[in-house]
Amino acid sequence: MVWLNRVKNAAQWISLYLWLVSGTIIVTINATWLYFANALWQKLGSVVNLTLGQLMTNYYQLLAYLNFPWVPKLVMTDFTDSTSALVHFADVKNLFMLDYVVFIVTSVVVYFFWQRLRRDRQLWRLVLPMQTALWVPPLVAVVMAINFDQFFIMFHKILFRNSDWLFDPLLDRIILVLPDTFFGQCFVLAFVLIEWAFVYLLSIGQRALRETD
Repeated sequence: MVWLNRVKNAAQWISLYLWLVSGTIIVTINATWLYFANALWQKLGSVVNLTLGQLMTNYYQLLAYLNFPWVPKLVMTDFTDSTSALVHFADVKNLFMLDYVVFIVTSVVVYFFWQRLRRDRQLWRLVLPMQTALWVPPLVAVVMAINFDQFFIMFHKILFRNSDWLFDPLLDRIILVLPDTFFGQCFVLAFVLIEWAFVYLLSIGQRALRETD
């Protein structure tokens, strides 16, 4: 049936986009080198009387909790968290788990979709979707650059159902070593990665289009 084929086709393209976005998020949240660079450059350890090595150990412990479903409780060597902070990190963990599930599920769909495009010599179909997608990261980046603080607040309001993300530095010292500049750089890294992915797929589509001429 025609409508069923259209639904299937739309689902495959949506899966491709979701795969790219979820994969970008995974790479970004695990870019420990970026946090290390910030910790070194901004001397974040000294803010909470920790060495660089101690700070990174705590950061790895936080990432282990957020990334691994078999780590049920957040325990950091040098930081204790308030109840609201623990609730927030639990919410973040749920979002991380959702992202991994989306990536795994869409990986299967994208694999068969890609195989079909190659088999049918239809990789040229990537051109228009990728050309369209190329405009999205720059537009979001412009909005972010205009007022990052407001963008950051709206980002949290969209993702979280409560205000537990508003940490009190007196109760949750961890926020002192998670500066806004680091999160801003994470957004930039994500924009660069997703834009590169769009450009790469566009180049594949354009090469396939030339081969059909």
